[in-house]
Amino acid sequence: MRDRTEPVWETEYLPLVLHELLTSHRIELIDRCREKAARRLAPGTTPAGLRHGIPLFLDQIIKTLEIEQTAEPMRSRSVSGPSGGGPSASEIRATATLHGRELLEGGYTVDQVVHDYGDLCQAIMDLAAEQSLPINVDEFRTVNRCLDNGIAEAVTAFALQRDSMATENALLLTERLGSLAHDLRDLVHTATLAVAAIKLGTVGLKGATGAVLDRSLDGMRRRIDRSFTEVRATDEQRRPRAMVSVADFVSKVKASASLETLAAECTFTVGEVEEGLAVDIDRDALLSAVENLLHNAFKFTKRHTDVSLNVQSTGDRVMIDVADHCGGLPPGASEDLFMPFIQRDKNRTGLGLGLSICRHNVEANDGVLRVRDLPGSGCVFTIDLPRHPSAHATPIACSAKAV
Repeated sequence: MRDRTEPVWETEYLPLVLHELLTSHRIELIDRCREKAARRLAPGTTPAGLRHGIPLFLDQIIKTLEIEQTAEPMRSRSVSGPSGGGPSASEIRATATLHGRELLEGGYTVDQVVHDYGDLCQAIMDLAAEQSLPINVDEFRTVNRCLDNGIAEAVTAFALQRDSMATENALLLTERLGSLAHDLRDLVHTATLAVAAIKLGTVGLKGATGAVLDRSLDGMRRRIDRSFTEVRATDEQRRPRAMVSVADFVSKVKASASLETLAAECTFTVGEVEEGLAVDIDRDALLSAVENLLHNAFKFTKRHTDVSLNVQSTGDRVMIDVADHCGGLPPGASEDLFMPFIQRDKNRTGLGLGLSICRHNVEANDGVLRVRDLPGSGCVFTIDLPRHPSAHATPIACSAKAV
């Protein structure tokens, strides 16, 4: 082999090997790939992935070619991976996996992932032709091995990430639809009880029962309106909050919950609320949570027992307790009680979404939902919320235009 330090005469030349050509034209090759990819970008996609995938992949091809010029050419497999693919811990596999995920996040399609790597291969072939550099069979095989493994790993990662996102989106959609159906069912149930009481002739439309009916109907309208907003929005937006009097809040909950006592054949006790106690909340969300807990309490409490609603405050926290006499929770039930579609009771009239929705609504108000099991007696669900420091809270109106 010729010593490369010897002078080269005009009539002679020392040909470059491929890795030297790629190293000396690295920036040019990257620019060519970016130009090709930019022409294929669809609206809404971003070229961000090109800043990571192609430069790294090119460097790995160069590194593989360099190692194969040494006395231990098989060490190049730690960079490129084996011929024919298969499980490996190669550098190309690691970076191609990340690149495939980046391309999906950038809005690329799977065919664009393949083209992304194909662009580099084409750019290398074009450059070699322009420089009149013949590529020998071994170098061609090496580039192909890198290309095959890179495409395979990137496409696999792209597909897995896409499937994972599709599954997550499907679950999110299912939970949103379930939440909508659950909220509407509870509101319809309350409205039905109010109408039934009015039909008996013992109460009128202008009294407390009429106000419950108004609030239920208005709640349906707002819940449907909010679902349209959620469909149009690309990101979950923070719902509007207001400072609310806890005493006023509880009185409105009491009015609607009292209608369920007759059907449940139980009593309903509401404790006194500290004067001036206030919370900063999304009223619709918290009303849904508390009424949901009470609905469950009436549903599962034993006949001729009591369901209670009490409020306590300690320091900067407000705790709303809903207690029943259901006999206690089954062993281990408290661990997954708040998971969606979980139903522990024989009564399967619902979807198993109630407590999951409750927890979501409580957490949306910076609160915590807990359950305390009282074996042989019942259970107590506690909504723990931050206390508002101000004593001047906004009352919850009973008209059809406010909650």
